[in-house]
Amino acid sequence: MAKGSVRKKGKKWYYRFYVEDESGNRRQAEFPGTESKAETEAMLRKAMEDYDAKKFVAKPDNLTVGGLLDMWVEEDLKPGKLSNGTVMAYIAVVDRIKKHPISERKLKSVTTDHLQAYVDHLCFGGTNADGRTAKALSKGYLRQFSAVLQRAFKFAVFPKKLLNFNPMEYVVWRTQEESCDLFDEEAQETAESTLTYEQYRKLTDFLEQKQNPALLPVQIAYYTGLRIGEACALCWQDIDLDKQCLTVRRSIRYNGKRHKTEIGTTKRKKIRTVDFCDTLAQILRSARNEQNRNRLKYGQLYSLNYYKEVKEKNRTYYEVYSSQRSEDVPPEYKEISLVCLRPDGSYESPSAVSSILRAARKRMPELGDLHFHLFRHTFTTNLLSYGAAPKDVQELLGHSDVGTTMNIYAHSTKEAKRNSARLLDKVAGGA
Repeated sequence: MAKGSVRKKGKKWYYRFYVEDESGNRRQAEFPGTESKAETEAMLRKAMEDYDAKKFVAKPDNLTVGGLLDMWVEEDLKPGKLSNGTVMAYIAVVDRIKKHPISERKLKSVTTDHLQAYVDHLCFGGTNADGRTAKALSKGYLRQFSAVLQRAFKFAVFPKKLLNFNPMEYVVWRTQEESCDLFDEEAQETAESTLTYEQYRKLTDFLEQKQNPALLPVQIAYYTGLRIGEACALCWQDIDLDKQCLTVRRSIRYNGKRHKTEIGTTKRKKIRTVDFCDTLAQILRSARNEQNRNRLKYGQLYSLNYYKEVKEKNRTYYEVYSSQRSEDVPPEYKEISLVCLRPDGSYESPSAVSSILRAARKRMPELGDLHFHLFRHTFTTNLLSYGAAPKDVQELLGHSDVGTTMNIYAHSTKEAKRNSARLLDKVAGGA
């Protein structure tokens, strides 16, 4: 434990203790306290505890915006209560910010104007410092950048007391106005992308011919609207084939910072139940039978899947591993019966599914802008088009409110809108 002391200069107390500089030499660092000796001594104890834990004491004079972001990640974000998925997304945003010159600006000199210029660059796009052109970010991505910057600068004000006020409070997040040519005869209404059933069949035929394990998560998503991580994290215990419903409890994703595949909560951290049709029930029965045959076929070379609980900085991670039946596994590994498997029994990852969809899109341009989330759009569009109640669709999708469902999927299909408009014929006919 570093040794420290307090001393009074004028009306104010200061605390100081020895730290190591970049060369490993010990030097005495002094920081302002308060007019109370007891409060200053408490600040000294806390500073020394922080230093012993992290071996780092930030000097406001030298700290950059990038340094603040690193400090916020380690001291506030990681130990906090946000889900692992949100933490991972915010860390990715921090990495993006640190590639911009704003991160090299000294914290003491950064102003609202500097931050506003950077935010405008995110909102409208422009030319990066390296000369490359940057596109405007989507609204969802902008919300992540806003959350990171707001939280980090708030952290700088309190509890770190590196700034007297939060300059992000005065930053405005703008949106680009969409241009519209009132006299363009070629202009058409843009609709939310969906897959027709014929396109879906072309894709599944392609995956069947390839005997690709991405087929099952694609089928599950098409008939249930699950997200890619939710589909790949389904376990057989989550599925009731008799009642034809499944329970969405978890999601699987790759953590680029930890270089591990992990199981975590769903996006909304809520468990939901999704009913499914006879078609999917038959698909799932066939998949289970096929997996039983593969278990016999591969024998001791068949893989089993496990998760391991790891605790780091008040945060719990559930790492996923596959191991052949012939191999011994550590005692802390717990077996998990995943639904979406490769022929050898190992789990199918979201990244592998996304990769084969990109290959299918290149091979079959008629599939359009194919990506996994398109099945979620299509599932919702199909339900709304055939008269499903929006509230029921919201609960099936796990949206936070029905407004989200209706805002995203307002453009269902041309046919559905025609049918809605023709309802007025019945009113006129009954008059």
